[in-house]
Amino acid sequence: MIRVLLADDQSLVRAGFKALLDAQPDIEVAGEAADGEEALRRVRELRPDVVLMDIRMPHLDGLAATRRITGDKNLEGVRVVMLTTFELDEYVFEAIRSGASGFLVKDTEPEELVRAVRAVVEGDALLSPGVTRRLISEFAARSKEPEAAVSLTELTEREREVMALVGIGLSNDEIARRLVVSPLTAKTHVSRTMVKLGARDRAQLVVLAYESGLVRPGWLG
Repeated sequence: MIRVLLADDQSLVRAGFKALLDAQPDIEVAGEAADGEEALRRVRELRPDVVLMDIRMPHLDGLAATRRITGDKNLEGVRVVMLTTFELDEYVFEAIRSGASGFLVKDTEPEELVRAVRAVVEGDALLSPGVTRRLISEFAARSKEPEAAVSLTELTEREREVMALVGIGLSNDEIARRLVVSPLTAKTHVSRTMVKLGARDRAQLVVLAYESGLVRPGWLG
């Protein structure tokens, strides 16, 4: 059973998500929170698999709460999905840098919300290739030039190549076509790269690709 915590200051939003998720045979809403401080307390108490976290909440915003959750070694198994009103919310890139596994707009289709919850538990990131491209282009370009703080010495030449393609927003199928390999082989390379770099998920791999200097804003392949 996948356990979910809902963190949003709008009770109607929480009620709608709760009704949808509790109707699934493999998902249950373990708890709710109306602000960031309460979300943090409830996460530590309940240890959910997934937190659906609104970015804008009183007392402690979703970004700060996410940083505390992903920075706590005792909460390593908790995945955070940010909830935004607009797809390109100005804080989305910062959310990914803070350790979120992705983001969803609040008016997302019901089946997409359910799929998203299952996907992050499996280690996938909620970043479509198109969104990844726009995120890097719109937000990383505004950041200072990376100082190659991330070492890629453990990666093979092929793994670096694959990481760069992930960084510019290609899916496993697109990577497979680009490198003329099978989708399974592409997925294996991505997985091995994540393990070697200690990346929580694909979203963090995108950030590491940028922070290592392997990918620059505007490199959209």
